[in-house]
Amino acid sequence: MEPGRAGCFLLFLLLPALGAAAPGEFDPYRVLGVGRSSSQADIKKAYKRLAREWHPDKNKDPGAEDKFIQISKAYEILSNEEKRANFDRYGDAGESQGFAQQQHRQFHRFHDGFYFDESFFHFPFNSERRDTSDEKYLLHFSHYINEIVPDSFKKPYLIKITSDWCFSCIHIEPVWKEVAQELEALGAGIGVVHAGYERRLAHHLGAHSTPTLLGLINGKITFFHNAVVRENLRQFVENLLPGNLVEKITDKNYIHFLSDWKKDNKPHVLLFDHMPVVPLLYKLTAFAYRDYLSFGYVYVGLRGTKELSSQYNINVYTPTMMIFKEHIDRPADVVQAREMKKQLIDDFLSQNKFLMVARLTSQRLFQELCPVKKSHRQRKHCVVLLTGEGEKFAKAYEAFLTFAMANTKDTLKFVHIYSDRQPEFADALLMDEEKYRGRSAVVILERRNNAGKIAYKALEEAWQGSKEDNFILLDLLDQLRTDPGLLSSETVVADLNDELAPIFLVRWFYSTLDYISDCWDSLFHSNWREMMPLLSLLFSALFILFGTVIVQAFSDSSDTRDSPPSGKEETAAKTEKNDASFSKESNSRIPKKGFVEVTELTDINYTSNLVRLRPGHMNVVLILSNSTKTPLLQKFALEVYTFTGSSSLHFSFLSLDKHREWLEYLLEFAQDAAPIPNQYDKHFLERDYTGYVLALNGHKKYFCLFKPRRSGDEGGTVGSCEDYDALQHAEARGKPSCSPGSRSIKNKLHKLSFWMERLLEGSLQRFYIPSWPALD
Repeated sequence: MEPGRAGCFLLFLLLPALGAAAPGEFDPYRVLGVGRSSSQADIKKAYKRLAREWHPDKNKDPGAEDKFIQISKAYEILSNEEKRANFDRYGDAGESQGFAQQQHRQFHRFHDGFYFDESFFHFPFNSERRDTSDEKYLLHFSHYINEIVPDSFKKPYLIKITSDWCFSCIHIEPVWKEVAQELEALGAGIGVVHAGYERRLAHHLGAHSTPTLLGLINGKITFFHNAVVRENLRQFVENLLPGNLVEKITDKNYIHFLSDWKKDNKPHVLLFDHMPVVPLLYKLTAFAYRDYLSFGYVYVGLRGTKELSSQYNINVYTPTMMIFKEHIDRPADVVQAREMKKQLIDDFLSQNKFLMVARLTSQRLFQELCPVKKSHRQRKHCVVLLTGEGEKFAKAYEAFLTFAMANTKDTLKFVHIYSDRQPEFADALLMDEEKYRGRSAVVILERRNNAGKIAYKALEEAWQGSKEDNFILLDLLDQLRTDPGLLSSETVVADLNDELAPIFLVRWFYSTLDYISDCWDSLFHSNWREMMPLLSLLFSALFILFGTVIVQAFSDSSDTRDSPPSGKEETAAKTEKNDASFSKESNSRIPKKGFVEVTELTDINYTSNLVRLRPGHMNVVLILSNSTKTPLLQKFALEVYTFTGSSSLHFSFLSLDKHREWLEYLLEFAQDAAPIPNQYDKHFLERDYTGYVLALNGHKKYFCLFKPRRSGDEGGTVGSCEDYDALQHAEARGKPSCSPGSRSIKNKLHKLSFWMERLLEGSLQRFYIPSWPALD
């Protein structure tokens, strides 16, 4: 072999070895000094110790800030069970592209001038050599229409459109494979459409290029437009889900949440876990069972959940799921597991989908609880309590509930119904007899067919819940086991009214929104090529219309200038001039333009305005309430106006009435500057955070805090970033234009402009956090 060819061959063999020999870049276990088998308590303890030791404000070492960032990053990975499992399995927390990045290192790091592309070695373009992992996810048009679309009302789908000879499809394949396996295990649906063989389906989905990724939920399509990395795909699927699936539960609202079982006619599920955010597995489960169950999430690491955890004797280190039915003081069923798997949760919830004595509120619920008899061996009977609402019927209902809990069987279901809400059903069974009027009655029935035919037998007397009534009903149920002919009466009942259905105007409003959304998606995704001529015509018409209006407006203004003003107009002009001079005198510091763009920080724009804020940018957030909104915003605009020229600063405000828990969680990391009161203190709910200003750095995960001194707060703490001097200087300039109460509220932001100057200098104290909490 020639020396040149031998050298190239040897180099080719050494390339993978050199790439594999590259050492690991980041080991969270080594950073925190814990072992791989360490518990969450040990990891948290190590993090707190190291965070105190390497905090940049306490440690003057030049590398303290980088070390602290590494500590926070390590804790963020190890405190999240999913990221920790990914790191243990793959040596990566899931924030890179896995195998694709490893290939990139192997073929690109050897020398800048010596480049190999992956496609040089592997051409999986034809159907024979295509990756077999996608075979089980392949979709066909009829399969998609008849099965996938109906199933999307139970779980979201992530669908990839691919084709042969697609170079970009090769690059995203490792990430797609990893995410598909992960999401499928959590309960999401996965689909693959080959555009070369399923052109009709690809066109129906609106995919005009490959690769294309899209989400499907409730029959609606949403396109994915971000970089194809694991975190983006997970977040995309999570964003497909409705935002109100899982309610955050604390000591303040758990009783109200569990007590809603009567209004919702559903069991309520509580998941206790040590994750600050609701796991995606739990959100997907809540979406699948949203018609049967109401879901709440308890973050056991939060200070405001200690009473709740103690009430139900929760092990804070093990995820626990509880189901509550008619009694909120004790759970109806409990499951605990170190790792909550989808199969375990499905088995647990499928056995507890209904209350012990569910109320028949719709025909669908009636068909599920009382199915049609299929054979003599599959008989299922329903014991129905026909009652009313209010305290008058409470005793009879409680007695029926106690009887049901003691005698529930697989072949016997206990339900109740409000006679005044379902009058046709009640009249068909009780024949409008006088002895049942204004009283409760019990009927045993069996559905014979889907047309409404039932066989039944009613108790001879009205149900009062006495011991005698219990004995009579128990005797009838014993006879029914051996003698099905006991149900001698037959009748046909009409379909039940849907009591929980929204009113017509609400349904019309949501239908209109869905129609507009479908038209928008169809216009810009599915058929935009066909709609281009129509769009061109529409915009041309709008341009001509607006052009005509503008020309007419200028023509009218010139005519007005030419005509002399009348006597009344002269008087009005003088009045406006006087008012303007007075306003100029009393508000001399207000900018001439008088405009500062301040947006509200909500769960909709939270990710774009904070979590994914560009490096070097900061969001300055004012904390206010509904009662202090107007004066605080005016003063805030006045103080920060001179800093609006900086493109790296964004200005927002946060409603304290809506997001108090988010703010208190953030302030826990600034204990020295803003100590959080004891949650059991009687003044806890009266804690006033209005006037606080936070400068949030979304990229580096830290914030600076401005805390004003309150004029009537003796011995109160001073803001961590500025002292609060005398207020007379602000009030001495001109005549005040607001009430004393409004002026005192505005004075909370006194000297905020000096604090902003120190913020731009970088001399303020920084408070670091492991991750940004969710804003619900």
